[in-house]
Amino acid sequence: MQRFNCPSCGTRAYFHNMTCTCGEPLHYDPEACAMVLQASSCANRNRIGCNWAAPSQGTFCASCAMSQVVPVLHVGDNQSLLAATERAKRWVLANLAQWSWFTNQDPGRRPYFLMLSENTGGRAQQIIMGHAAGEITINVTEADELIRLKRQLDLGEQYRSMVGHFRHELAHFLFDRLSSNPDFRPAFRELFGDERQDYGQALKNHYANPRDPGRDYITAYATAHPHEDWAETVAHLLHLVDFADSFVSAGLSMSSVPEEFSPYQETDTPRLLSIAAEIAIAVNDINRALDNPDLYPFVLTGPVRTKIEFAHEWLRDHLVRGA
Repeated sequence: MQRFNCPSCGTRAYFHNMTCTCGEPLHYDPEACAMVLQASSCANRNRIGCNWAAPSQGTFCASCAMSQVVPVLHVGDNQSLLAATERAKRWVLANLAQWSWFTNQDPGRRPYFLMLSENTGGRAQQIIMGHAAGEITINVTEADELIRLKRQLDLGEQYRSMVGHFRHELAHFLFDRLSSNPDFRPAFRELFGDERQDYGQALKNHYANPRDPGRDYITAYATAHPHEDWAETVAHLLHLVDFADSFVSAGLSMSSVPEEFSPYQETDTPRLLSIAAEIAIAVNDINRALDNPDLYPFVLTGPVRTKIEFAHEWLRDHLVRGA
């Protein structure tokens, strides 16, 4: 994520800041990808701390407008959980906007979100996160860090976050958008397999007999079905590009990171992945000095890099390819 500054005093401003230390109210303009002072506030600014600019006063910003269903806010911790979940969504949408997804330049359809909570004020309900025909279901309960950590441990996952959930589920939607190009699916099947195989049965098989990811998959879940292999691959592409971008935007440097390196503008995917891997290794070493988990505990094998390269080319050039 790029670095921001207050337009009034120049002090550093973080992506979710609503007010600068100088007292000026801040708004994030998703089209300009910058902090601005004069803007209409999102209708959710006071309710859940959304700092994005809206088309007009009292309307929802581009991100909040995608959430068609939200939990009852006066029940339990739903208000704070929704605030944290929407914050993660705004982060991911701002990342994708670097490649013009869901911006004014993008004429394609948008996803919409069902933000659901397990706490309804009555009996707790089970929520399965997923995507279907443009509808993305997100369980805001997992914005509770302790609940999410427990589920990560129960599932034996190396990584689980709200940002990760959004990247994964949006990847399914992006697959549908990219499929409007007749060249996409044949090329996809050569790398990921035939996505037309029975999805429900594939998941049953996966949970009954989990497979080791080996060299061909980025995670164990990616082995379940070509759709999940794609979603996991795209999510990891977005992880890698964004933490590399955050590294250079913070003004950090190391011998393996070229000057003026711009991860979101990089078109050479092997170069991008090599640099991101070097950054990950360096930050992993720093985290280990504090006995903290690795920033990125995954190995980018040759087959995985090939899949990421495919995803990168299509996501980066989607406007040119008419998707």
